[in-house]
Amino acid sequence: MSGLDTIAVVFDLDGTLVDSEPNYYEASRRTLAEHGIRDFTWADHERYVGISTRETVALWQERYDLTAPVDALLAATNRRYLELARASTPAYPQMRAFVELLAADRVPLAVASGSSPEAIEAILAGTGLDAFLHTVVSADEVAHGKPAPDVFLEAVRRLGAAPADCVVVEDAAPGAAAAHAAGMRCIAVPYIAAQADDPGFAAADLLVRGGQGEFTARGAYDWLVRSAASSDTF
Repeated sequence: MSGLDTIAVVFDLDGTLVDSEPNYYEASRRTLAEHGIRDFTWADHERYVGISTRETVALWQERYDLTAPVDALLAATNRRYLELARASTPAYPQMRAFVELLAADRVPLAVASGSSPEAIEAILAGTGLDAFLHTVVSADEVAHGKPAPDVFLEAVRRLGAAPADCVVVEDAAPGAAAAHAAGMRCIAVPYIAAQADDPGFAAADLLVRGGQGEFTARGAYDWLVRSAASSDTF
């Protein structure tokens, strides 16, 4: 017995399970260039890491004074992203190993992401993670994206678990804040290690400050086991 029979784990997708941000950046750059914004940099992209694509394009509309409707910007960005994602989206090896450890223990697992349902499906299928992750929620399916807790609460509802029994795995401060707002514990693995001191990460129960370079499946698994053993209502 691992001691994990009372918990559920919900994974963010982009930047957590898979290194998809370069594809999102390139899709964003191409969409903005189409509308005359030709100086969109990686540093500009970083400010949108952790929030939904719909909310991202709405912020572009304000920031760059775009006249195109949000739905049109969203459709164009999602189309470009899907093309790139299907060509290449690598899963982080240690995250894949973590998923496999949890699946072997029959821990209920879900994905809760700001990406579109089509993008989530394509990435999980392309990486083979769909063999383990069957419960999937997109921010497109709930009222508010992260840092609101909606997407995590919906994932836990579909798993039939209680928020207090759930652990979220996240790479971005808005996601860590959303986990806290949902009443869930959080393993935070910052995609941008320099942002580890962001206030959004302050409530994380396990903060891997060095990001994916420091994260190990066994370390996270052992932490979960210790945490489960120390709390009757994990």
